[in-house]
Amino acid sequence: MELTRAEARRRAARTDWTALMAGLDEDGSAPTGPLLTPGECAELAALYDEPELFRTTVDLARHRFGSGAYRYFTHDLPAPVAALRAALYPHLLPVARDWAARLGRPAPWPDSLDAWLERCHAAGQDRSAQILLSHGPGDWNALHRDVFGELVFPLQVVIALDTYGTDYTGGEFLMVEQRPRAQSRGSASVLRQGHGLVFTTRDRPVRTRRGWSAGAMRHGVSTVRSGRRRTLGLVFHDAA
Repeated sequence: MELTRAEARRRAARTDWTALMAGLDEDGSAPTGPLLTPGECAELAALYDEPELFRTTVDLARHRFGSGAYRYFTHDLPAPVAALRAALYPHLLPVARDWAARLGRPAPWPDSLDAWLERCHAAGQDRSAQILLSHGPGDWNALHRDVFGELVFPLQVVIALDTYGTDYTGGEFLMVEQRPRAQSRGSASVLRQGHGLVFTTRDRPVRTRRGWSAGAMRHGVSTVRSGRRRTLGLVFHDAA
């Protein structure tokens, strides 16, 4: 896999980030443009069968998280994973800081991803949180948040490695917003192969009569009806 950091930056820059930021504000999630070619997607999906690349495998049913499995990469990330993570961080950082300002929260994220990860490691969050997920027929993922310690980056990205409707059916990406004193609001998104979906890690700013409040959100995966659904999860903080 030859995706260089320079090429990853070029692909990330082609996304309409102004429109994406507006979508994040409105819904807590928004799609990117293409980040991986079909060939690169296939190569990354095939890595799931190389256990030496991963620090652990999580059986969703065993932990009552759903059905299916995912694997956490070691810190020795495949080049495309490291390149995409580094390329996307500068585009997500302004959103993270803006949301923190609206919610009256600290914004501890430096300009450099490497510097931010050093802070995570110094705080005891020193395990890789980059995920390769695999879901087959009948598999699903319960609603959850990927918060692995005190230090949290408020946005993350999922990239589809298979084609909806051809390689698999079902398996829509789910988000549910818990609204204060109201029923929850849900949404379902079909992921396009090679494209990313940026979404909130735990909440988004919601305007109220008194200013801004945090709208709590969780994400998951609906039941896969047929085929095999593989995705790459990019998380911008490490795990304790």
